[in-house]
Amino acid sequence: MKRQKAQTLLVLILLLALTTCASTQSKLEKARANDPQYQYNLGLFYLNNNNLDEAIKYFNKSLSLNPKNHLAWNALGLTQSMKGNFEASIQAFKKALEANPQFTEAHNNLGTIYFELGQYDRAEAEYRQALLDPNYPTRELPFYNLARMYFVQEKYDEAYDNVQKAIQVKNRFAMAHNLRGLILEKTGDLDEAVLAFEQAAKIVPDDTTFLFNLARAQYNAGLYRSAKENFEKLYPKLVAQEDRETVRKYLEELKKLVKD
Repeated sequence: MKRQKAQTLLVLILLLALTTCASTQSKLEKARANDPQYQYNLGLFYLNNNNLDEAIKYFNKSLSLNPKNHLAWNALGLTQSMKGNFEASIQAFKKALEANPQFTEAHNNLGTIYFELGQYDRAEAEYRQALLDPNYPTRELPFYNLARMYFVQEKYDEAYDNVQKAIQVKNRFAMAHNLRGLILEKTGDLDEAVLAFEQAAKIVPDDTTFLFNLARAQYNAGLYRSAKENFEKLYPKLVAQEDRETVRKYLEELKKLVKD
């Protein structure tokens, strides 16, 4: 009899524990559903895993709970831009600035959207606005973006000036060194272009674009042996058949030019 009572008591304790756990879990889920920071963090999780629709869903949920979160507006703008929803992205970045006018990153991001839309005057204005903030921790980015914008407009002097400023702010900025190389190629300074591409490839050795640009510049500068070595290094890393075919043609030509 005592054993049966003990078993009954144990069952009741387990049921009570399960009920308490279920109640606690329910309260936790309710609290999370009403926590803008938790919803924002969920959005970041999905964004980092490239699930853009879910990221947008949770960023919007976070903003419905706290419309003043400039970081959530900025994240929503980035996610919308990744989906190609540029108008929605613009509105989100503007909301970020409304919530926090000192949030300089939104100016740089707005500039990039306007650049993608070919609205260069607006893009330049946003990049310049970002550079007005002396405390902006990544000032190399608006300088680089200005250089990139001028480059596509074939304003090579302005492009070079701004890419140099980007490198001065952050010397190990591989994309800036690569862009500097592209600008130098366009202005006919192949020797300096090679050095710029070498710097980019040195900073990020696994980037196939930097290595291709280096090998191509070496080929054009008559540095055939170095070009051959780098194209041979590059070829196994390429996945796209079109890229492999391009490099194969360079290597075939270099076999005629480089005598072992």
